[in-house]
Amino acid sequence: MEFTVTDYKRCKVVKGEGRVDSATAPDLEKVLSKLVEEKKTIILDMSDITFVSSAGWWSIIRIYKEMKKGNNSPLILAGLNENVRSSMELIGILPYFPTYDNLVDAIANV
Repeated sequence: MEFTVTDYKRCKVVKGEGRVDSATAPDLEKVLSKLVEEKKTIILDMSDITFVSSAGWWSIIRIYKEMKKGNNSPLILAGLNENVRSSMELIGILPYFPTYDNLVDAIANV
């Protein structure tokens, strides 16, 4: 899976497509780790992500912790589909992340 990074004035947007699983989670974590060093808000646009496995969630959680430790802005999730949102609720991590229904709202609230 390839991830595209778009630079905005107040944030960086990372967009992926498909599944974030044990095969693609390391790629996502690598992309996000590079952005953490820039100390900008990161928005993960998940509108085209259809599934996130436990490996994917662990990658996202590690980045969340890294950002929190460095007093960075939060990791924001945008465009969650129902399956992805349900899996977040099931494992209990939904309250930890700021979430927005779409990318435009996420960027507007940075």
